Amino acid sequence: MNLTAVKAIYIFEMARFFRTLTQSFISPVISTALYFVVFGSAIGSRIQEVDGVSYGAFIVPGLIMLSIMTQGISNASFGIYFPKFIGTIYELLAAPINFLEIVVGYVGAAATKSLFIGLVILATAGLFVDLNIQHPIAMLAFMVLTCTSFALFGFIIGIWAKSFEQLQLIPLLVLTPLVFLGGSFYSISMLPPVWQTVTLFNPVVYLISGFRWAFFGLADVPVGLSLLAIAGFTGICLVAVWWIFKTGWRIRS
Repeated sequence: MNLTAVKAIYIFEMARFFRTLTQSFISPVISTALYFVVFGSAIGSRIQEVDGVSYGAFIVPGLIMLSIMTQGISNASFGIYFPKFIGTIYELLAAPINFLEIVVGYVGAAATKSLFIGLVILATAGLFVDLNIQHPIAMLAFMVLTCTSFALFGFIIGIWAKSFEQLQLIPLLVLTPLVFLGGSFYSISMLPPVWQTVTLFNPVVYLISGFRWAFFGLADVPVGLSLLAIAGFTGICLVAVWWIFKTGWRIRS
């Protein structure tokens, strides 16, 4: 692997992130504070605890997952779409590097950015509620896997998109509803039996459930299924990226 090429792409993408560091830092802090005001105070005053965990602490994993999923997709999709938009992607394809090095550079940078945002939100949440993370290594592993897999997904969206509007289409119309309906701010055990069954078809449920288990030892679905779900999603994205570069779909045309 050409590590110099990977490093060059990675540093270039991270430089764009650090140029707007204040915006990247302040925005998640304000958003997290607003979520705690709305959900933690308004709803938390009526729902004191969920499975023995205070409601304010219970929503923290969902808040983090919502942010790192959307940030991973948006950073990776914009990172690869912009070279397509201005035409510099052809210089990249003509360079003596293979598709794996291109993907590692762009996806690695996007995953790093979303991981940073996730840690910022975690630190901000610690100012509002007491957090006692039972499985910190598992928590960090889930964050890294989620950041990486959704950065891969965002990379695919960036190649697929033909306009800036399409970059926002899937995050807004698909991902955000799935996250909100995936147990981010409630336990699916609180739903009627029929809706519990329906909710299990939402793949985001498995990610949030496993991540919440790392915090509190509580899970709506077995942790093994959560790991299998994120591993399967990552595998599908890797195969899709390989196929895109093999065929040149929406890259060379």
